[in-house]
Parts: sequence; C-alpha cells; structure tokens
Amino acid sequence: MQSGISASQELHTAFQTLVSSEDQRGLICTITKESLTPLIVLSPATSSFSDDLSLLAPHLDPKVALYIILRRYVSSETAPFIAITYVPDSAPVRQKMLFASTRLTLVRELGIERFRETIFATTKEELTPQGFDKHDKHVGLEAPLTEEEQSLGEVKRKEAEEGRGMNERKSHVSSGVNMPISDEAVQALKSLATEGGDSLVQLKINIPTETMELASSTSTSISALPTTISATEPRYSFYRYTHTHNGISSSPILFIYTCPSGSKIKERMLYAASSRSAVQVAEAEAGLKVEKKIEASSPEDISEESIDGDLHPKVEVKKAFERPKRPGRK
Repeated sequence: MQSGISASQELHTAFQTLVSSEDQRGLICTITKESLTPLIVLSPATSSFSDDLSLLAPHLDPKVALYIILRRYVSSETAPFIAITYVPDSAPVRQKMLFASTRLTLVRELGIERFRETIFATTKEELTPQGFDKHDKHVGLEAPLTEEEQSLGEVKRKEAEEGRGMNERKSHVSSGVNMPISDEAVQALKSLATEGGDSLVQLKINIPTETMELASSTSTSISALPTTISATEPRYSFYRYTHTHNGISSSPILFIYTCPSGSKIKERMLYAASSRSAVQVAEAEAGLKVEKKIEASSPEDISEESIDGDLHPKVEVKKAFERPKRPGRK
C-alpha cells in the first residue's frame, strides 16, 4: 500500500547537504501538502552516535508521527544512514496510516543504497542509546566492513536490484517489492502452484528485522480455514482453492490478509503497509497468479459461502424494457 506522496525538492536538497556535511547528525522530516518535507536539522554532530541521540529527544512528541534520518555509520561506508518511521501509539489514526504507507517512498526517492536499514518505532524510548542497544541485539548487526567486504556488499546490492543474490534476505527491488522475504517463504509459495501439495501458505512479519517469513505450510480444506489461520496474530495467507462451479473445475490462488483486533499497533501498521508487497513477491518471485484478494479482521469472518460469492457473483438477469401502451388502447 503506497500513498502517492513524493519527496519535495527541499527534502532532496536538505538530504544532499546532510550527505556532504559531517557536522550534521540527521534530519527530521514530515508530510506537508502531499510532499515529504524537511522539518529540523540535527546538529552539531560529535564523534558519538549515542551522545548525539540527545539532539533528537526534544523533538519527539507522543502524539506526532515523524520520519527521522540519522547518520549512524562513517560516511565512507556504502550505506551510512538509517531511516526511522516514528509512529507513536497516541498519534491520530489517519496520521499513523499515512506515515506507515509512505515510509518506503522516503528511502526509495532519496536512494535506497544509502540506507543500512529502516526502523519502525512507536515510543521515544526505542530511540535512546538503550533502545538502540536492544534493537541491535535483536537484529544482530554485522561488524564494520573492510573495504573489500564493502565492495562485495555493493556487488550483491546491485545483484539484488536485478532480482538475484542475497540468499536469506531479498529486497526484490526490481519487482517493486520493498519488504525483504526469506528463501524458505519463497519456496513454500512456489510449491503452492503444484497440485497435490500443500494448499495453504501463511506468511508472517518478523517485527524487529521487518522481514517476511514462513509461518506455516499445510494442506487445508476451505471449511477449516477459520481454525487454521492464526486468530491471535496478523497473517498473509495464500490459499489454492480447488473446487468445481457449474461443472467447471478450477484452482484459483486467493490472498487472504487477516489482522485480529487485538494485534499490536506496530504490527497493524507494518502489515497494512506491506500487504501489497506480499502479493507482488508471490507473483514476481513464486510465479503465482492471485485471482482474489480478501481482507478480514478475524479468520472467523472467512467462509466457503463468502469466498464462492466473491469468485462467482450471481448475475442479475434484467427484464427487457417494455414500452408502455398508449392511452386509450387496449
């Protein structure tokens, strides 16, 4: 899901200044009149990233969403910046959805190759030195690269943009898919096209690493979908529905996005913003053709009757128009 918002010329200029100015630690950005615009320059920068996070703290409002660009690594590295989408729980719902759906546009328009990672934060505590330490333990960031390793990494990055390479995490830039996905998940989706194999593949998002992963691959009847799809966590489910209608057998692929009402705010934002990516990767990388997309709050809302109604809507036969008889004629 993308919002159609683009980066303003002011943001491009401010970012280029940040790239060339070692005395700036980062930029705070917002959305103004359908454009991404710069709001605050974080400076002066010291040699300590952790110490410079104090420049950010005064600008974090628990009711206002922001985009934050920080120089976390030395400028000589291939991707010295990180992009943070700050969407606090108390921000207005419309603002949350807008910022979540536009976050990938930010790094794509400024140059995805400049960013080491993207982070989705909902509290200002996540953006403290302690918060970054916790994040790093989850993600397991690599040690600083040597010049040779950086060159190899750049080659792999270009390969990924051409739809190749990077075994565990593929960014699939060439196919327009921004959320990385594991090889295991791609293989499960590919097997879905094979008759006789599993009929239901469920994908989940690893929240700390923002990666789509395989949750499960099973063979399930359509009547069992409500009890097979997770009722406690959001899921992207791909289902091969083999059935017969009016004497014709078919096996369309359905995409079912479920997000239970009890899901965490951060989960809801990420899943809503990345549902389009899930469909794109299934079609571009696994060769599937999604015939129908279905959204539901709970798996209990999914039934054979409702799916059949979506796939085979009843055609209403209209009666031919009858010209009224002229007055006085019987």
